[in-house]
Amino acid sequence: MSFLLQKTKSDRVVDFILYTSMVMFGLATLFPLYYVVVMSITPITEVLKHGGFVVIPEKITLEAYKFIFSSDRVPNALKITILVTTVGTFLNVLVTMLLAYPLSKKFLPGRNYVLMGIVFTMLFSGGLIPLYLVVRATHMLNTIWALVIPGLVSSFNMLIMKTYFENLPAEIEEAAKVDGCSDMQTLLRIVLPLSMPIIATLGLFYGVGHWNAYFAGVMYLTDKDMMPIQVVLRNMIISPSVSQELNVTSQDMQQLPPETVKMATVVVAIIPILIIYPFLQKYFVKGMLIGSIKG
Repeated sequence: MSFLLQKTKSDRVVDFILYTSMVMFGLATLFPLYYVVVMSITPITEVLKHGGFVVIPEKITLEAYKFIFSSDRVPNALKITILVTTVGTFLNVLVTMLLAYPLSKKFLPGRNYVLMGIVFTMLFSGGLIPLYLVVRATHMLNTIWALVIPGLVSSFNMLIMKTYFENLPAEIEEAAKVDGCSDMQTLLRIVLPLSMPIIATLGLFYGVGHWNAYFAGVMYLTDKDMMPIQVVLRNMIISPSVSQELNVTSQDMQQLPPETVKMATVVVAIIPILIIYPFLQKYFVKGMLIGSIKG
């Protein structure tokens, strides 16, 4: 027997307010991205005609994208960013998993002291200067390892993965040990396949962090050929001359305003994340719900 609930007038008013608020919030979130894309493909004559603000362009041009890819700086920065994101995310997830799995076992000697030390690092740190001195002493300056090793493990992500491992049925691991599996074999053959949601979630966290990171590049890199895309974009924004930052002559930019080139670079920098995220979204939600820290 089914029941049809009739909404009252006040319910419909509340629904209208909620839906309208969500639509307005969504538009407010998407409009800056839309504006950046529009400005990157709008001819300069039309931009000047409308006073620098174009919502729907009458004509479309890809000259800004052709320009930034004709320079070696942006393609090389993309290669560095892709390399750092790929290698860094793999090592981040690997080391986090190898640390979280043994700490999820309550019989591990000294487990509580190790966890206390890890939580302590979430509250206090040595500071930027000691970190820079360590990176310099280990000869990682002007290398991709300076962008990967200092932030190899996130304490917060490790605790999430540890909680996920603790929620896995203990009977499965016990059955694997009865069959003769070692701890490493149990981790690789049993635990790892069951942990794909949390691995995808933390991989997304680490990957987005590496892709958007620019502060480490500013601190540890002086060689422009080693700079990732976010550092190049940051230098373009603060530099008085975009052509100098892209290592091209000013004559090449006579038909392109600096703002259009900056907008095109922003679009190039965010597109890869927008493409990858939908494929990981289903794992993202599940992993956060199952691996969330319970009080």
